[in-house]
Amino acid sequence: DAMDDKIAVYCLKYAQSTLPERMVFADGDWEKRIPIAFVIYCIRIGGRNILVDAGCDTMPGFDMEWISSPAAVVAEAGLKPEDITDVILTHSHHDHADGVRHFKNAVIHITDAEYQKGKSYIPEHFSVNTFETEYVLTPDLRIVFWGGHASGSAIAELKLGNAIHIFAGDECYTAANLAQGKPT
Repeated sequence: DAMDDKIAVYCLKYAQSTLPERMVFADGDWEKRIPIAFVIYCIRIGGRNILVDAGCDTMPGFDMEWISSPAAVVAEAGLKPEDITDVILTHSHHDHADGVRHFKNAVIHITDAEYQKGKSYIPEHFSVNTFETEYVLTPDLRIVFWGGHASGSAIAELKLGNAIHIFAGDECYTAANLAQGKPT
């Protein structure tokens, strides 16, 4: 199938909110608010439909503007939740792992440390792949332990041509984090 040779990446926004600037930049102000998009990424590669993070359907303690549920935005992108073959969980916080239950046919990829903290989000009958430092999911996509935002967090690296695209979870909230060299 010619589609199997192509790589497509979709950014699927399912909600938005604001965070105190201090949560976005280490030296930020607690009173100033920064707009934040809640997204999951879908990578179609080698006949697979891979999500980076699974989103959430609720976010206790946050003033959220809901656009749709993670399962619904996947459907709006032309896939049924059961078409998802893999979910990479960058870490086990609620807003990244709560929606995993929608993707019952997927293999869940998560660091061992984060799985131990977040296994309550993953139904017992789901297939789970844990790793310590790195896992190569496809020749062009690997998951790497990072350990910044959460002690067991990971990033996903997608190689496209000569470029490597990083899916950082909450290691970085905005392009300004990178451009200004300001950590979260």
